Amino acid sequence: MAAAGRKTGKHRANGGLIAAYSLVLGLVAVSALLAFGVGSSTPEAAEPSVLPVANLEVEPSHKVVALKLPPRIAPSNFRAQAPAESAEMIEVTTDGLRLPRISSVGWMPWIANSRRFDPSGPPGRVGLLVIDLGASEPLMRRAIEELPGEVSLAFLPGTPDLPRWLMRARERGHETYLMLPAEDASGLAERGLKPIETSADAPENLRRLRIAMARAEGYVGFVVRSPGPVPRSEATLRPLIREIADRGLAVVEINPTPDTAIVHRLTVELGAGYARSTNILDYRLASDGVAESLDRLVAWIGESGPERTPRHAFGVMQPDNGAIDAVVAWHRRLAAPTTVSLVPIIGHFECRAACMARVSAQPAQLRP
Repeated sequence: MAAAGRKTGKHRANGGLIAAYSLVLGLVAVSALLAFGVGSSTPEAAEPSVLPVANLEVEPSHKVVALKLPPRIAPSNFRAQAPAESAEMIEVTTDGLRLPRISSVGWMPWIANSRRFDPSGPPGRVGLLVIDLGASEPLMRRAIEELPGEVSLAFLPGTPDLPRWLMRARERGHETYLMLPAEDASGLAERGLKPIETSADAPENLRRLRIAMARAEGYVGFVVRSPGPVPRSEATLRPLIREIADRGLAVVEINPTPDTAIVHRLTVELGAGYARSTNILDYRLASDGVAESLDRLVAWIGESGPERTPRHAFGVMQPDNGAIDAVVAWHRRLAAPTTVSLVPIIGHFECRAACMARVSAQPAQLRP
């Protein structure tokens, strides 16, 4: 009897251990299912869910308890990258400059830093680029905070505290660019940085370009104003476009004239993404305002026909209180059903053969 009692007690102890292990294993299995998103057709990005064990109630073994899934988080407007991936797109030079570069797995900054948009929207596309941000902090702040996230923003490289402003713009959904600091027809340039000049030699102009590049991170490329001395000089422009393309950046040309041969031809030859606008929405001699110019642009894009390829175009404007007010009001009206999509400037790029060769070098999951 004593032996039987000892045996029974031993069995009970073993049974208790088995039950405890079963409970622990069950909780581990449920946590693993939650962590790997089992039960959802697509992976969901979510904040870590903390399950306080003290508050869990153990139900009888014949019941199945469903734990609450973490809240779903809306998809970001930008691609999520691990810190190591972002670091791979930065080269630190011997003189301490942090320059963009194509990563070892093929990530290109102009794709990695662009804003995503839904390609299944209306096929006609309109865009809006605000240039020369940074000369006035109040106007820069208004553009970042009040304009729709689909509006792209181009900053002067000499803007004080530029990395913080670019980060804030990204948080508000804006795709960002830097203005190319080049001499204009009047010989003026952005204050604080030496401009790229036709009178300077190629190594000096490359040095000035790299200084501008290193002013911030996370931008798509450079905005070039045409016409002007630099865009008209192939000898000056060629090494600059090569540097921009080889570092995985893109070029946006603003040019209301037909004089686009050099910039466009060099981007095609050297493999840079390229976009061009002829639509200066706040042209001072125009009788219409920004909103009227946008309406006219949207009407042109929205024209359809059975054999007509969907059109796309983007307009350009300077930061100005009246222009910002007009765009905000225009965007509210655009919210009604329309045949035109408002997309960031990345939705207006072309990428020819040499450019596509660079893009195709990226792993499939990293492509646009």
